[in-house]
Amino acid sequence: MVAPAVVLLLIFSYAPMVGVITAFQYYDPLIGIWDSDWAGLDQFQQLFADSRFWHALSNTLYLSFVQLILFFPIPIVLAMLLNSVLSERVRNFVQSVVYLPHFFSWVLVITIFQQMLGGAGAFNQWLRSNDLATWDVMTNPDTFALLVTFQGVWKEAGWGIIVFLAALAAINPGLYEAAAADGAGPWRRMWHITLPGLRGVIVLMLVLRLGGALSVGFEQFLIQRDAVGHEAAEVLDTYAFYYGIATTNYSFGAAAGLFKSVISLLLIWGANKLAHSFGEDGLYRK
Repeated sequence: MVAPAVVLLLIFSYAPMVGVITAFQYYDPLIGIWDSDWAGLDQFQQLFADSRFWHALSNTLYLSFVQLILFFPIPIVLAMLLNSVLSERVRNFVQSVVYLPHFFSWVLVITIFQQMLGGAGAFNQWLRSNDLATWDVMTNPDTFALLVTFQGVWKEAGWGIIVFLAALAAINPGLYEAAAADGAGPWRRMWHITLPGLRGVIVLMLVLRLGGALSVGFEQFLIQRDAVGHEAAEVLDTYAFYYGIATTNYSFGAAAGLFKSVISLLLIWGANKLAHSFGEDGLYRK
């Protein structure tokens, strides 16, 4: 039963890691990895000397922080609200509605937002009809961090509640009944039963989220980069694409990608150690 999953993991996750060697070469796709000239750390020296790289890194960390603060709690709250709905029919309907945007492509999501918040969108049409100044949210670099976070919430928050609903289903209903019999109200039951029951899953998801702090998204930013400018929308993924792949400097792009992967590994290791210090399992037991 496990063998197909292991094979897929080896083929699509571990086998491509051979390409990491290109970060230490002057890679030429015409002659391949094994015959390309060795560059040592030259690609990394060029990377760290580029001010655009440091801007992309700082922008990535800032956007990741905003998304962590504004996005991460929402699936937890939604799961708790859905779990409190007594009607199974209503709960299933709401789940289906909030799951649906996850299956939309980023092109479709941004098109919907453009139709709602763009210069000719419904929001600005309403402002014009009421003789108010228009505000093109889709091209405003000052609010871009909030915009992409809101887009991410609309697209992924419903899908993110699945694991929390599973954790809520594992909590013994007898605990709620006993607490209610002792006079505990809804808020006390949530604080003393629901949140402790979710704590392990919350810590696990937080560790995974911190591990992916440098992966704020590629398609979402690539599509909107020209509209708001690279100063607001440049992240490590788009930087590696524009200054690596798009310029056929594949080794430079690989160096940027390898740097991101190493930092992400350190972040997830540090977050997991922090989880252990709070008595939680994290990704694995101590």
